[in-house]
Amino acid sequence: MLIALLIAAAVPAGARQRPPVAQPAAQAQAQAPAAPEQAPTEDSLGVPFYPAMVYLGSFDAGSGQRYYLFGINATFADVVSWYKTALKQRGELVFDEPATQMFDIGKFREETMAFPPSVTVKDYTWGGMAGYPNPNRKGEPERFQTVVQIVPIPAAVPPVKREPRLESKH
Repeated sequence: MLIALLIAAAVPAGARQRPPVAQPAAQAQAQAPAAPEQAPTEDSLGVPFYPAMVYLGSFDAGSGQRYYLFGINATFADVVSWYKTALKQRGELVFDEPATQMFDIGKFREETMAFPPSVTVKDYTWGGMAGYPNPNRKGEPERFQTVVQIVPIPAAVPPVKREPRLESKH
């Protein structure tokens, strides 16, 4: 403690004060609020939307893919039943608790995709949960019973590069 006081006393008062540092323009731009993201359409994602779905946002899935989240205040069973009819398939219950049903909508290519093209429905009221919080703080409703995640089929999947075949001469 005595050493710290001695060092502080040895430094002239003017040298101890730091002048304000100007914030770089790039940092100031990064802190500016982002423009609101435009909600996708059934046509842009290539999948029918359950009636009254509320767009929550999209996220980078990797490998040039995005996934889109929608909230719904309908039961998991009602949403799954609707998608079974709309997509003309049964889908697969991938988790019992919380209930999560997945419908494949395209072929998964591990070489070019991070996620399989799909519609996934998840129950957010399982086990007494209050629902999925609305990310829009002033948005209504405050929470959603069910969430639908859509991973669309990529617009253009580049062909897999293969090594040329060497023909053997027999």
